[in-house]
This record gives sequence, structure tokens and C-alpha cells, in this order.
Amino acid sequence: MPPAPRSRRSYDQYCAAARALDAVGDRWTLLIVRELLAGPRRYTDLHADLPGVSTDVLASRLKDMEREGLTTRRRLPPPSAAYVYELTDRGRELLPVLRALADWGAPALEERGPTDAVRAHWFALPLLRGLTELGAEGVVGVRLDEGEFHVRVGGDGVSYGDGPAPETPDALLVLDAEACVAVGRGVLTVAEGVRAGRIEVSGEGVLAKALRAG
Repeated sequence: MPPAPRSRRSYDQYCAAARALDAVGDRWTLLIVRELLAGPRRYTDLHADLPGVSTDVLASRLKDMEREGLTTRRRLPPPSAAYVYELTDRGRELLPVLRALADWGAPALEERGPTDAVRAHWFALPLLRGLTELGAEGVVGVRLDEGEFHVRVGGDGVSYGDGPAPETPDALLVLDAEACVAVGRGVLTVAEGVRAGRIEVSGEGVLAKALRAG
């Protein structure tokens, strides 16, 4: 199978890091990946959850990502006539990259600017580390004032989705954005947050008990 055509914007360097940035180094590309890691999204959903991106830039990035083999576009079955974008296996391999970036950038979340947009599922990436370190498997629902998302841990790895889990979660966390950031940074465990009254944990299974135990 011939290699995919190179992007118009290239560093022209025979280097793995440069090749990676050829594919995902443009502004907005990795944030589109962040959105699609939460599941297939319509164009209008992507535009709504990427405040500040223009329609032209979003359309251009999606075309670039499809050409690079990171995303595909498919039509939903009837009665819906909408198209959704979703990550390919190659695109989903960027999850560890986004996790590393989130870990590195978490200290910058100490202060929230007055013009900062926020969506609940944006907190999934920094929270993944605190959940995966528990060593328990299952689905965790996470409820913030800004909304809800869910995280699957164990088995084949970790994944997250926007909104409530399609099935009853093994544990439900209720907390605010500041506590979520603290857990993601590793300066607060869920158990410490429970004892301090900053986090509520619902559920009686192994995962819920592991969360309470820290």
C-alpha cells in the first residue's frame, strides 16, 4: 500500500517528531482529536465545542486529518441524515499524546481566566491518570457543574465519552472543576477529596471502593 500523500505544510525533515507535527502540528488539530476521542461528532457539535475556531479552519483541518488517515466521515443510518466524524485506529493512537500534554499543561489550570470557555469532558484527559492508577476496572461517571462525562478504565486501556455512560456506571463522582483539576494534577486523591467533602462517590462495587480508598 503506497504511503499517504504528504501534507502541503511540511517541515521536510526526516525525523519522527517532525513527521508527527506534519500531521498534527497545525493549530486546532489536536483539540479536534480531543473532541473525537470522546466519540463520533457532527460538524456542528465540533464547532460548538471548539470555541474560537472558524468554520473555514475547522473544515480545512478535518479534510487534512482525513487525508492523513486520522479521521473518517460516515453518514448516520435513517432517520438521521447527518454525517459524523470519528477517529481511525491511527487517530486513536494519539490518546497517550493528549494525556501527556494534559499532564504537562495541568499546572497552568491553577487560575481560570474570565474569558476561558469550559466543557465538562475537557477534564477527562487530566483525570485519566488518577483513575487508571487505581488498578480497578469499570465505568466511572463524572458529574460537574459544567456537565457530565464518563471514563472506562481497565481491559484494553482507557477511553472517555461525553455525557452520561450508556449503561449504569460502576461508580459516580460528583465534584467541581477545581477538585477535578487537583485530582488530575496528582495533588489530591479521590479519597482525600471524599474526606474533605469536596467529592462524592456513589456505588458499592470494587471500583467505587477503590476510589474511596484512594
